[in-house]
Amino acid sequence: MNYRLLGRTGMKVSEVSFGAWAIGASWGPVDDRESMAALNKAVDLGVNFFDTADVYGNGRSEKLIGQLLRDRSEKIYVATKAGRKLTPHVAEKYTPVALRKFVEDSLKNLKVDSLDLLQLHCPPTPVFYTPEVFEGLDRMVSAGKLKNYGVSVEKVEEALKAIEYPGVKTVQIIFNIFRQRPADLFFREAKSRWIGIIVRVPLASGLLSGKMSRATRFSSDDHRAFNRKGQSFDRGETFAGVDFARGLQAVEEIRQILPRGVTMPQFALRWILMHDAVSCAIPGAKNPAQVADNCGAAATPRLSRGVMKQVRDIYDRLIREDVHQRW
Repeated sequence: MNYRLLGRTGMKVSEVSFGAWAIGASWGPVDDRESMAALNKAVDLGVNFFDTADVYGNGRSEKLIGQLLRDRSEKIYVATKAGRKLTPHVAEKYTPVALRKFVEDSLKNLKVDSLDLLQLHCPPTPVFYTPEVFEGLDRMVSAGKLKNYGVSVEKVEEALKAIEYPGVKTVQIIFNIFRQRPADLFFREAKSRWIGIIVRVPLASGLLSGKMSRATRFSSDDHRAFNRKGQSFDRGETFAGVDFARGLQAVEEIRQILPRGVTMPQFALRWILMHDAVSCAIPGAKNPAQVADNCGAAATPRLSRGVMKQVRDIYDRLIREDVHQRW
């Protein structure tokens, strides 16, 4: 495993880390024993950064990671998120009082005294133009409830606005072969401010695993069945906003340029890690085999300039028109 600095947090994190949405909810059936096996396998392979949220299974994911913290002696960093519990999920409800309550709940779920990193969980765009929200987070840092805070965003616009606040140390954003816009401007601006970049949805909800086809079916409690058009939350969170059939077509073209001995998930993660502005990618996993495959990306060779160009060409032809300016 290789490690990169997470911006100004002082944390040196595994470049392939662990996204814990899938072990909480909304990804079909999940077994807690298998989830714990996956978490432990990740630590065995050098993963030291785990990303979760209070709404992933209404605390289920946080509690599993809290158990991991108690079971392992290795230094492990945990990032969680807050805000999506708000009903309705509107900017006006992002108050310091509400966020303090969410932080206290996460501290209890994880059984820790202070959060390594709290992220606003994809709040409505007006929140990024509300300084009082970030001042409230500053006060929680001063009180010792948080060591660091950042944001998780849907849009590049939100990311660019967020990093204007001096207390924001990290941005979590969707970036993958099918969502390339963040590299155009945001990465450069983030690097200039020494902002940690956490890449989520790196495998486009499994579309870039290479294991799906037109015949693939998803259970009713899997967001890949119920959120393809953004019925429950932002459409970009499901298959990175890409039309499923169009994505499958692009995957078949990518398959033709895979280096020998490299799996599709490893290739997709290596492509992300080619961007030095990225601190880490957080692919999800529900079992140890998926963890091992993902972590194998850290040992794969760098991609050639020619291969990077081929990936960009596939994106430009098949994907760009549908997604590039939307997020």
